[in-house]
Amino acid sequence: MKLKLAAVLAGAALAASPSGIARPVAPAAATAPALPARVQVMASLERVADWQLTHLDDLSYMPAARPSTKSARDWQQATFWVALTSLADRSKSVRYKDAILAKGREEGWRLGDRPYHADDHVIGAAWIWAARHGAGSAALAPMRATFDQVLAAPKTNDLKFIAPESGDPACTTRWCWCDALFMAPPTLWALSRDTRDGRYAGFADREYRATTAYLFDRNEHLYFRDSRFFDQRGQHGEKLFWSRGNGWVFSGLARMIPEIPAKDPRRAYYVRLFKEMAAKLVTLQRGNGYWPPSLLADPERSTDESSGTGFYVHGMAWGIKAGLLDRKTYLPAVTRGWAALERAVQPNGMLGWVQQVSDRPDVVKAQDAQFYGTGAYLLAGAAVYDLSK
Repeated sequence: MKLKLAAVLAGAALAASPSGIARPVAPAAATAPALPARVQVMASLERVADWQLTHLDDLSYMPAARPSTKSARDWQQATFWVALTSLADRSKSVRYKDAILAKGREEGWRLGDRPYHADDHVIGAAWIWAARHGAGSAALAPMRATFDQVLAAPKTNDLKFIAPESGDPACTTRWCWCDALFMAPPTLWALSRDTRDGRYAGFADREYRATTAYLFDRNEHLYFRDSRFFDQRGQHGEKLFWSRGNGWVFSGLARMIPEIPAKDPRRAYYVRLFKEMAAKLVTLQRGNGYWPPSLLADPERSTDESSGTGFYVHGMAWGIKAGLLDRKTYLPAVTRGWAALERAVQPNGMLGWVQQVSDRPDVVKAQDAQFYGTGAYLLAGAAVYDLSK
C-alpha cells in the first residue's frame, strides 16, 4: 500500500491484517509531546468548563446560533452537558455535579421534543448519569416514555437523505446521518443497562447496523455523513469524509462500548468497528496535531479544527486505557492532538477553532466556538486525564 502524505505526517501507516481490516503500523520512532500531568489536565478542563457554564445564555460569541441553541435539550448544548458528566466524575469540586442535577430538574428530565429524531436523544445520557448520581429513577421516567412510544411504532423508511426546503428530512425519523450514532445509541444502551430492559439495546443495535451498512465505506474505513455524499468529491478528486461527522461516530463508540456488557455477543461488532476506524484515523492526523475538516483532503492545505480533533483524541485515549488500542501506536497521536486542543483554548477559557453547525467540511476561524466543541474538549481531556499520572 502506498503511503499517503497524511500518513507520513501522522507518523504511521496502514497495513492489511489477515482479516482484511486495516491495522496501523507504528514507526520506529515517533516524536510527540509527553502526556501532561493530571493536575495540569484538570486545571485546563475546569477552566474551559467554567467558561462555558458562565456562557449558557450569552451567545454573543456565537452570532449564527439558532434560538434552540439556548436549550439544554438541543443537541448542540446537550453535547456539552453529556461531556460535563465526565468532568464531574473526576473533579474534586461538586459544582459540575450540582450543575447537571440542577439543569435536569429545570428541564424535567425530558428529551427533546421530536420523539424519533436522534439529535433530541443525546441529552438522555446526561439524565442517566444524574440518575446514577442521586436523581434516581425519576430522571429516567420521561425518556422511557418517549422511547417506549418509538419502540411501539418504529419507523421503517429508507435511509436516503433528501434535504427539504424547510424542516427535517423525512429520513431523520431513523439514523440516516452519521452524527446520529453519537446522539442516540449510547443513551439507549445505557438506559437498557440501568433498567434491565433489553428492548432499548435491541432497537439500538438493529438501527446502528442498518446505518453502518448504508453509510460506512469499507474501503476507506470511514463514514459518509449521509447519502448525498456518496458521489461527491473534493477539489483533488478525493471522497468527502467530514471530520466532525466521523468524530461523532468514533467518540460515540467510545461512550457506547462501556455500556455494553462484556459478555454480550453484540459487543464484539462495535469493538471491531472502533478498531477499524482508529486504524484509519491515526494515519490522517496532520503534523501539527489536528485532523483536517475534510479527512482525505491535502493536509498541507487544510485548516485547524478542534471539534473533530477533540472527538478523535477522546476515542483514542479511551481506547488505550480500555486495552483496545496499542499504546505505542496511538499515544503519540493522543499527545499531539491534546497539545493542539490546548493551543485552541483562548486566554479567557473559550475553545476556538470549532467548525460551526454544518453537514460537511467548511471554513473554520480561530474565534469560532460552540457548545459541542467544548463537549469534545471535555471528553478528550477526561480520557487524557485517565492516561496521565
